[in-house]
Amino acid sequence: MTVYLVGAGPGDPGLVTARALELIAAADVIVYDRLIPSGVLDGARPDAELVYVGKEGGGRSVPQAQAQRVLVDRGTAGKLVIRLKGGDPFVFGRGGEEAEALVEAGVPFEVVPGVTAGVAGAAYAGIPVTHRDLASAVAFVTGHEDPAKRSSALDWAALAAFPGTIVVYMGVRRLAAICMALLDAGRDREQAAAVIERGTLPEQRVVTATLETIADEALSAGVEAPAIAVFGEVATLRESLQWFEKRPLFGVSVAVTRARAQASQLALRLRRLGADVIEAPAIRISSREFELPELGRYDLVCLTSPNGVRVLFDRIDEASLDARALAGCIVAAIGPGTAAALRERGVLADVVPEQFVAEGLIDALEGLVVGRALIARAAGARDTLPDALRERGTEVDVLELYETVAEAPSEPAVAEAKRARYITFTSSSTVRFFLDAVANEVGTSTRVVSIGPVTSAALRERGITPDVEATRHDIDGLIQAILADVRRDQD
Repeated sequence: MTVYLVGAGPGDPGLVTARALELIAAADVIVYDRLIPSGVLDGARPDAELVYVGKEGGGRSVPQAQAQRVLVDRGTAGKLVIRLKGGDPFVFGRGGEEAEALVEAGVPFEVVPGVTAGVAGAAYAGIPVTHRDLASAVAFVTGHEDPAKRSSALDWAALAAFPGTIVVYMGVRRLAAICMALLDAGRDREQAAAVIERGTLPEQRVVTATLETIADEALSAGVEAPAIAVFGEVATLRESLQWFEKRPLFGVSVAVTRARAQASQLALRLRRLGADVIEAPAIRISSREFELPELGRYDLVCLTSPNGVRVLFDRIDEASLDARALAGCIVAAIGPGTAAALRERGVLADVVPEQFVAEGLIDALEGLVVGRALIARAAGARDTLPDALRERGTEVDVLELYETVAEAPSEPAVAEAKRARYITFTSSSTVRFFLDAVANEVGTSTRVVSIGPVTSAALRERGITPDVEATRHDIDGLIQAILADVRRDQD
C-alpha cells in the first residue's frame, strides 16, 4: 500500500481537491492536522482509523517525530494511509520531512498538492499576490522557523529589497519583529500591508495598514492565528477587489438541524452565500423493512419526500427492476426536491403541487378520478392525504418506507447552535427531536426559521413562535426567507 501526503486546502471545504476527497473515501487510516476544513472527515469510511497529530501554538501538540512514526508504522502494515494537512503539504507543511522519513523506511508515497493559504487567503481578501502593474514576483516566507536553529535562515536585507509581494505564513505572533526586520533592512515604511485572519472561512477578518503600522493595527484588532501577512502594493487593491465579504450571508451564522445526509446540500448552498453553517443534526433516516408492492396495480403513486424516493428505488433496484415499474401510473410528488429525486431515477412526476404540503397535493389532484392509490411516505406522517383521497372514493394503500429517529447533536454543536443568528427547522421531526435534545431552549437572540406551516405548528406546540417562515415550502424558499430577513435587518 501507499502513504499519500495530501493537501486539504486553506479552510474552505470547497477548495479541497477532487483527488483528496477520493482518497479520504478510500483510506484505511487518516492521519490529520488541526487546520483541516470542517466536515472533510465526514467522507471517511466508518471503519477508517482517524489519528490526530495536530500542532497548536501554546496548546496541545503532537511532536513531529511521533507523527512520522505513525506514518511509517501504518504504512509498513500495508494499509492505505492518508496524511491530511492543511494547505499544501510541501509549502510550510513539513511534508518534505515526512516524505524523507517514508523513503528511509522504504514506504512508497505519493503527494497530492493542495491550495495554499498564501494564495487563497489573499485572493479571498481581494488581494492578488501578483499583478502585471504592481508585482511580477511573489515570495513566500515562514514567520515561524525551527527554534533549534542557531540563527535565522532568512535574509532580511534581500527580502527588503525584493521587488514584489512578500507573503508571511505563521507570523502573527512575531508580526512586530518581522515588520521591524523589514524596516531596518530598508523596505518602504509606507508600503501597503494586510493581515488576513482565518482566510477563506466565514469568520475571515482582514486588517490593512502600512508596513510601519500593520503590527499595531493587528494587535489592536485582536488578530489571532491562523493568519497570513501580505506586504506589497497589491494590498492596495483590496478596497476595490474585495468580494468574499460582500456575499449576502457573510458573517451570518445559521444552524441546520436536518439529518446529516440531507443537510449537506442546504449547508453547501448557505456556505456559498457566505454563511457560517453549524451542522447540528437532530434526526437520522432509518429505512424500514417492507415488501415491495406491484406498483403497476395503482392508478396513482404519491411520493412525499426525496428520502422516500431513495428508499423506494433502492428496493426497486434490489428487485432487479427499474423506473418502468411505474409505467402506467400517475406519479405525484410533494415538492420540487422530491420531483428532482424522481427525475434522477428516470421518472418525470406528472403532478407537483404549487404548495409543497399534503393539502397542496390534494388540491392538485382535484377532479382526477383515481381508483387505487399508493402513498409512499415516512412512518408516522400525517394522514391528511390518504384521508382526503378515501373521502373521494379512492382505495388507498399507505407504504411506510422509512422512519425518522432521534440523533442527539453533539454538545459543541448545540452550544454553537444556541449562539447562531438563525436556526432552521425543515420538518416537525427536526423540531421535536432538536428541542428534546436542548430541553426546549434555543438562543435568546437566535431567530427561528421554519420551512412551512406544518413545521411552524410544531414549533408553536412547543411554545416557540417562528420568527421567519418560508413562503415557498422547500429549501429554495427557506434560503430566500433568510436572505429577505437579513436584508430587512440591514435596511
